[in-house]
Amino acid sequence: MSDDHTHVQEFFTARAADWDARFPGDGPAYAAAVADLGLRPGDRVLDAGCGTGRALPPLRAAVGPSGVVLGADLTPAMLEAAVRAGRHLDGRLLLADVAALPLRAGALDAVFAAGLIAHLADPAGNLRELARVVRPGGTLALFHPIGRAALAARQGRQITPADLRAEANLGPLLTGSGWRMTSYVDEDSRFLALAVRTG
Repeated sequence: MSDDHTHVQEFFTARAADWDARFPGDGPAYAAAVADLGLRPGDRVLDAGCGTGRALPPLRAAVGPSGVVLGADLTPAMLEAAVRAGRHLDGRLLLADVAALPLRAGALDAVFAAGLIAHLADPAGNLRELARVVRPGGTLALFHPIGRAALAARQGRQITPADLRAEANLGPLLTGSGWRMTSYVDEDSRFLALAVRTG
């Protein structure tokens, strides 16, 4: 396991137990972002970096009982918190790294990723891996329940020009990783970039 993985696991392990309590009002933002992903009944969707599984209930509601919902996370403590919250009832939880997903090529219709991109050791490579497991024409949602400026203010930092989530940086990153960005919203109330799998 790389130092990057160790750092991410340590960061989230220390916060897993009270993660949901720290952000109690995020549910509607998650539901709205899932709605924008355009899932249909029977679709197969992955919540990449699912954490405590806050997206799993709206994802299950979108794909219905005939759909497949997976939640993958690198940190066991976050998956344990998802189980304690009962969210494992809405999707199958996988202890997995988005750098090497245990899924066949083209297995999914969509990927939902909340707060993931800032924690990726190899953003281009990891986005290519997400593209690998999504069928051509499938969709990707990169989401955060608050926008870049609001998040930076919360964390006591400034946004830099190198921010991966800046539209000017994210568009080319996605294009080079097997995606085409179709929508970009960065408001105080949410961040949501949508993309379609090319090829």
